[in-house]
Amino acid sequence: MTNETMRLPDKDPVLRLVTMPADMNPAGDIFGGWVMAQADLAGSIPAVRLARCRVATVAVNSFLFKQPISVGDLVSFYADVVRVGNTSITVDVQVYAERHPSNPVVVKVTEATLTYVALNKDGSKRSLNPAGA
Repeated sequence: MTNETMRLPDKDPVLRLVTMPADMNPAGDIFGGWVMAQADLAGSIPAVRLARCRVATVAVNSFLFKQPISVGDLVSFYADVVRVGNTSITVDVQVYAERHPSNPVVVKVTEATLTYVALNKDGSKRSLNPAGA
């Protein structure tokens, strides 16, 4: 773990939340499953925008917890499409926490790569290529 001074990316996050006591694990940090669920939601936003239809998570390609998140942290999720296949979209999600409002500190807490598949209304895979739709 490093505590190097860091800045938030120079773009809008796709999701921003304040962590609450209900999100804590027994050790007092934010539960990793909560972070994973929020990262999945954040990653789905650019996937849906690109696919212009419903998507489903088909793979968590990687998920790295770099630092714990604390109650009261302002957590920002940044998501970028990194690969588009015939039916799938892979998204990188970077997660930062802003801590200590009286003496603000920004730390990168999580990074993940997730893959989503585009779906038809009946739940079957859908081509992202308009000619194949």
